[in-house]
Amino acid sequence: MSLIKPLAILAESRALLALAWPMVIAQLAQIGTGVVDTVMAGHYNTTDLAAIAIGYNLWLPIYLFFIGVSLGATYIIAQHAGAGRINRIRNSLPQALWLALALGLVGGPLCYGAAPVLDLLQLDATTRARSLAYLQAVAFGLPAAAVFEALRCHIQGVGIMRPFAIASVLGFLTNIPLNYALMYGRWGFPEMGAAGCGWATAFSLWLSAAVLWFCMTRAEGLGRYLPPLRLVPPRPDDIAQIVRLGLPLGCTLFVEIAFFSVIALCIATLGDAAMAAHQIAYNMWEVVYMPLVSFGSALSIRVGHAIGAGDRAGLRLSLTCGMSMTVLVGLLGMTVLLTSPATLVSLYTSDGEIADMAVILLRLAALFIAVDSAQVAASYCLRAFKDTRFAFIALCLAYWLITLPLGYWRGIASADNALDGTVAFWQSMIAGIAVTSVLIFYRLYRTLRKPLPLA
Repeated sequence: MSLIKPLAILAESRALLALAWPMVIAQLAQIGTGVVDTVMAGHYNTTDLAAIAIGYNLWLPIYLFFIGVSLGATYIIAQHAGAGRINRIRNSLPQALWLALALGLVGGPLCYGAAPVLDLLQLDATTRARSLAYLQAVAFGLPAAAVFEALRCHIQGVGIMRPFAIASVLGFLTNIPLNYALMYGRWGFPEMGAAGCGWATAFSLWLSAAVLWFCMTRAEGLGRYLPPLRLVPPRPDDIAQIVRLGLPLGCTLFVEIAFFSVIALCIATLGDAAMAAHQIAYNMWEVVYMPLVSFGSALSIRVGHAIGAGDRAGLRLSLTCGMSMTVLVGLLGMTVLLTSPATLVSLYTSDGEIADMAVILLRLAALFIAVDSAQVAASYCLRAFKDTRFAFIALCLAYWLITLPLGYWRGIASADNALDGTVAFWQSMIAGIAVTSVLIFYRLYRTLRKPLPLA
């Protein structure tokens, strides 16, 4: 009997890892696409680099909103999977695809018609034209991005993630030669600069969606969760259920990126060195954050399966293993950032002033990751209970009513120099995420004391 618990923990840990590692690979591949775009544009010319950077920061929030809204289906499916309701899982995919089609048909034209937003930025005429050309090319790929996320969220709810990893990596690898050909005009293609980068992105999005569907239809154990290939009319009630769960998640992702953009703009007023150092620390935080989110997602699926099965013992096991592993990933990330900050910073810059400031910020980023790992673990558990609104409200309160005012007061109104001001903003972000963690943990504590919900 003494071996039952260790064996159960080992089995649950393996199940979590089987879910998490494809997500880590896929999300790193998606980050890598942005890196490749930036590097290739940087070697092309400064104007196109700026145009792509501006355009990317305009279409990325739309894509993140797609992800958040689509994730509503994941937690519905996870509970159905735990309860063994195969038919309801099959029936949910066409409705998720109808929602994706609607999102894509709204997001694509928004991206294509971004000229008024670019006008507000008062850009140089050449930069504006190239940024608009890039956005208009990407716009043709956004419907595919929405479909890709609907398919990904379906299999994520079931707990089979290998097709997602394969499709993401293939999309990343395809984007490299396409960028080179269309941006630089190689192999008989016209030289298109930023617009070529946009068309490469659009093609990669369509290819990723097609590959994901192909892999889904051939993945072992996944066929029984897929509906027959036929036209199914939209069911408003089912779509509304996905939206009710997913809309707060989409708004959360949108609010987060908006918040960090505002923080960056505030730090930019402290000088170029402060902004450069902040960007280095933020980029390193983002890299470490991806595995954290992957383990949080795996945790939410395992907990959702236990809830659907009505298995409170399984829920405790998934909760304990998942939260422990998620926090452990965060602590490992913190350790990496703390062990050799100067070496990591040297990968980005050789400027002494920027490097010295970035090393200090990287230590604060390490603390942020450690605190954030607890918040991620708790908030993803709440998602498994189909509770998505509370984390959104808590995040808004902590970020916009605590972090931003505190950061402005200590970082701009009271700071004596750029370093103190930038440090104050990062300290304020740590305070904000700590408050968020406390609120979400209390909500989770209250949730776990209630009877398991009926899926």
